[in-house]
Amino acid sequence: MQADTSELVTLYRDEHLLAVAKPSGMLVHNGWAREPRVALSEARKLVGRYVYPVHRLDRGTSGVLWFALSAEVARSMQAALGSPTAEKHYLTLVRGITPETGTIEHALAKRKGGTKREAVTHYQRVASFERYSLVLARPFHGRLHQIRRHMKHISHPVIGDVRYGKREHNHLLRERFGLARLALHALSFRLLHPVLGQLLFVQAPLPDDLAGPLRAMGLSDSAARVMSQQPATTRAFFARESNG
Repeated sequence: MQADTSELVTLYRDEHLLAVAKPSGMLVHNGWAREPRVALSEARKLVGRYVYPVHRLDRGTSGVLWFALSAEVARSMQAALGSPTAEKHYLTLVRGITPETGTIEHALAKRKGGTKREAVTHYQRVASFERYSLVLARPFHGRLHQIRRHMKHISHPVIGDVRYGKREHNHLLRERFGLARLALHALSFRLLHPVLGQLLFVQAPLPDDLAGPLRAMGLSDSAARVMSQQPATTRAFFARESNG
């Protein structure tokens, strides 16, 4: 999948942290693949200085991505993201009609045969369309492909997932609605600032390549309702701080 050609969008910035909206198709940083444009290098260009990745998003996942402006803050931010008080929410379209709410407790290993570690994901169905569900998921751990693997575990794989999903459904929604990407979006993060100690809430708008297909399915109002109901107590304050 080719990376989106749009710029990274700044969602939050201060002297310690940077949050951007990553497009689907973009790697966070280069591994075995050597690509000229990854989120890490684009973020460095954006702020004009070295930044440190705090966590990862899969290539196909769009949404909130955090960087720190120092190695020390990166370590503190990683701890903050792993705290039970941190809230991470993802919006996803999955195959089948899920229960209204549920909790998936299914240990995961990084690789086949590796040590399995605790992994818990809460989810809520916010809307449905034909044989598909729009789901808000909250992972309580940051295991590799956690939401994708957990939704597959309960037989509701994420649409557009070529590794854990169903080819026929991926192809059908691509043909009918132009959904040509992984239908998984890191919608929001809510946590305590690791340096300033203040509450942070950052939300990433749905990108066009996901919002358009959802609109065509009649799910855009449900997605907008979910976004409007997210915690908003710090939005205005931190928007002022970021612009100042």
